[in-house]
Amino acid sequence: MKKRILVIEDDRDISELICYNLARDGYDVSLVFDGLQAFDFAAKIRPDLIILDLMLPGMDGLDICRQLKSDDQLKSIPVIMLTAKSEEADMIVGLQMGADDYIAKPFSPRVLAARIKAMMRRYYKAEPLNAADHERVYGDLTIDLLKRKVTYQGNSLEFTAMEFNILEFLSRSPGRVYTREQILDVVWKDGKFIVDRAVDVHVRGLRKKLGKARHYIETVRGTGYRFKEIL
Repeated sequence: MKKRILVIEDDRDISELICYNLARDGYDVSLVFDGLQAFDFAAKIRPDLIILDLMLPGMDGLDICRQLKSDDQLKSIPVIMLTAKSEEADMIVGLQMGADDYIAKPFSPRVLAARIKAMMRRYYKAEPLNAADHERVYGDLTIDLLKRKVTYQGNSLEFTAMEFNILEFLSRSPGRVYTREQILDVVWKDGKFIVDRAVDVHVRGLRKKLGKARHYIETVRGTGYRFKEIL
């Protein structure tokens, strides 16, 4: 079955270019020009991935992203944000709102295609996990890999898809230190266009949502991060 991508972009030339290339790559593509219609349309068609422009009429991309990531039915959909603004501050705001990736205009269609393929591989793996190995338990913290759910002291914790991916990666080897570059290589794979700063933004969000369990993610100054080793 074709993966469905929703493009939310008001520039006709850019949107036509994106849709043409995505359709050529075998995706089922839907397009929305107006920010006010974007959320309702996303809820209606439940796309597998969303390409979201930052500057839109009616409602801007950041507000749409915030709505998407606050909705239980839509928050797991990966979002790639597009914008004419290239400043790092705009990228950080987008990531903090829950966007999974960020591309500044003008961009190469080949780069966008590579980002989409990488995102699809991360979120929609073909091979299911072995049911016997799906759960990791570290003291009061439990990570269910099949359901992509985390509980601490019996309470369910909610994360964005990228935050969960970082937590899952770090928890594979408690006590081992990973550099930001290593986290980028594994969690973003061929998304090496992402800057190291993005890792810090996602880890900060991860720790905030972990609450009392934030101590499981430790910073190693000058190097990167590690998952706390439980003795």
